[in-house]
Amino acid sequence: MTSTLTPPSADTAAAARAAAAPRRRTRLLALPEVRWAVAATALFLLALPLQLAGAPAWTWGPLYALAYATGGWEPGWEGLKALKDRTLDVDLLMVVAALGAASIGQVMDGALLIVIFATSGALEALATARTADSVRGLLDLAPATATRIASDGTEQTVPVEELTIGDTVLVRPGERVGADGRVLDGASEVDQASITGEPLPAAKEPGDEVFAGTLNGTGALRVRVERDASDSVIARIVRMVEEASETKAPTQLFIEKVEQRYSLGMVAATLAVFGVPLAFGEEFSEALLRAMTFMIVASPCAVVLATMPPLLSAIANAGRHGVLVKSAVVMERLVQVDAVALDKTGTLTEGTPRVVAVRPLPGSGVGEDELLTLAAAAEHASEHPLARAVVDAARERRLDLPTAQDFGSAPGVGVKAVVDGRTVAVGAPARLLDDPDGEVVALAEELEESGRTAVVVVVDGTPAGLLGIADRLRPDAAATVAALTTLTGTAPTLLTGDNPRAAAHLAAEAGIEDVRAGLLPQDKMAAVKELEAAGRKTMVVGDGVNDAPALAAAHIGVAMGRAGSDLALETADAVIVRDELAAVPTTVALSRRARKLVVQNLVIAGAFITGLVIWDLAGTLPLPLGVAGHEGSTVLVGLNGLRLLRDAAWERAAADGTG
Repeated sequence: MTSTLTPPSADTAAAARAAAAPRRRTRLLALPEVRWAVAATALFLLALPLQLAGAPAWTWGPLYALAYATGGWEPGWEGLKALKDRTLDVDLLMVVAALGAASIGQVMDGALLIVIFATSGALEALATARTADSVRGLLDLAPATATRIASDGTEQTVPVEELTIGDTVLVRPGERVGADGRVLDGASEVDQASITGEPLPAAKEPGDEVFAGTLNGTGALRVRVERDASDSVIARIVRMVEEASETKAPTQLFIEKVEQRYSLGMVAATLAVFGVPLAFGEEFSEALLRAMTFMIVASPCAVVLATMPPLLSAIANAGRHGVLVKSAVVMERLVQVDAVALDKTGTLTEGTPRVVAVRPLPGSGVGEDELLTLAAAAEHASEHPLARAVVDAARERRLDLPTAQDFGSAPGVGVKAVVDGRTVAVGAPARLLDDPDGEVVALAEELEESGRTAVVVVVDGTPAGLLGIADRLRPDAAATVAALTTLTGTAPTLLTGDNPRAAAHLAAEAGIEDVRAGLLPQDKMAAVKELEAAGRKTMVVGDGVNDAPALAAAHIGVAMGRAGSDLALETADAVIVRDELAAVPTTVALSRRARKLVVQNLVIAGAFITGLVIWDLAGTLPLPLGVAGHEGSTVLVGLNGLRLLRDAAWERAAADGTG
């Protein structure tokens, strides 16, 4: 039985245009943190050349003062509020150090500190806003309205929020499903990759479950609503991403872990350096100069820069090689990864179905090329992903496709057309053949046992052969799994919404033993939380909306960039822009190299600070020499950290990742 394909309706076209509309994104300058940081940086860049050129102080002094005010008022205010709660943070300490530097003539050094901290705060605010944008954008997957069928058979277009459990809705070809429910009538294929991650549209017939936001194929469906809009799978994904993002413990940089003790100790020491000599009769100006010198040489500038340059250099190097690591905190977290969970479709695999087997039936008189030619000619007019895979396979073999006539499509069954005078049907064996013989069944089972989708080709009513279609493993998947196993000491886990048989076959090819298949988004997140509860620092690698809750709940979330959903890209801590899976273990190895340089730099910075402080306390450290030593240590640790900018660092990290 066939049905004639019709052009998309006006409503469908409008829906497609709406789906193609750009996402709502928070503008950069809409964030106050960004505006203040931009203003402080601009003022600093205006003042610096004037000062270096020897211009009068009245030309650049006010500019520096404005830079202090615009960039420092917010961290200063937050620091004062923290003081109210009896907490002293590094941000306030940096503002005080900057003001202290200005009070003894080091205006430029103080302004630079202010600019660095203002920029850091702006980047953090931007990351938070982008994540919120992506979560809001996810809700756009579900349509705003649905066609409800009343008890008298009339159709009403209503907002999806008004749908109640028990309502019946009509889902036309090309429309998105308006609510979670179960099919009452009709047959179609539904693309539900956004929910389950399955690479191929799932055939739907009466009794099958469908999800809000998934895309209907060529058939019409009548669906009974089984969940309220607020409780749909897509709505639950939004809630899970938000909750996981809020409950994920913020990992601080190494130096921030000793922030309180260092800050309190430095303030107390500065007051002592000023007050004790003053009490014993030292001149006020001398005591103040000694105290300000102490504050400069003891300030954590070098320590902060000891941490950031290696991490930022690693981020820049990874970026040049197609990996976007979103922050220095993420680069530091990567060091701790000791377990990995991988998605299947679009992550371990290419995410595109391809013909991997062409099997003519013995005695059919049809060879491989002829079988593929007939199937591709019949499928040429179809928009189904399996049809595109068949046509692409014929083109790869450079086969000439004759023109098909009388094309027809039956949702969930297959297509039929007349090719060179022969009637050719292509579709699922169980649905296309009324009474398949043992040979066809055996060959179909053989293909499906190996993780492939079997498609039968029938010529003039007689089965001529079968095609095996599968989502191919990435060429570097097995090597990546082995590298991650070497780095973490544990083989990765496969988390997928695909069927267990296909998942097990692909996992065996990739070298993965722990396979968890048939998972919905909440199941993936539960699996990650299980690993985290066992004390594992888990990295999740995925690409779809269905992976977003797991990405948010994981210690580190990594998204594949080429086909990754907007939500996955925003939720993830890192994005593999070039879609090279092998870049994942290399980035982990690079982060470990960065951590080694951080430790080296902290030792260097600590040695300089200790030496200068002892000199200032035990003798008389000239202020210029103290500033020179302080700045010299800052430059030294900065240059040491910049070593990770070289391509050789990435190559060594790649070698580390492969063992």
